[in-house]
Amino acid sequence: MGTLNVSSVLVVLFLTCWAVMATKGNDQIIKENNCESKMGLPCFLEAFTSIFNTGSISNKCCGELVVLGKVCHSALVKRTLENPLFKDLNPATIIDKSIQTWNNCLALIDSPSPST
Repeated sequence: MGTLNVSSVLVVLFLTCWAVMATKGNDQIIKENNCESKMGLPCFLEAFTSIFNTGSISNKCCGELVVLGKVCHSALVKRTLENPLFKDLNPATIIDKSIQTWNNCLALIDSPSPST
């Protein structure tokens, strides 16, 4: 009987922790992961422009984006979409461009360097 109670408590604890993590706000994710300090301003602006406007991202900035990490990348994009200044943008289009930029950078960084 004691084992059943311990198991029940562990399941409830696990589900509670999972629910809290699933509902974390973007600001909290950004703060906890120090996202704003992981990428230089020039590369941040380049990535931002490629996602929220038009433009490309350089190899150097792709490297910084990958080091930033997918969690930070996603949270920063989502937080930007929450800003009233960007209310006229189509979130689905921005998310698609964000994913495309991430995947392109990841493929670029993961691909072997050309032989000389």
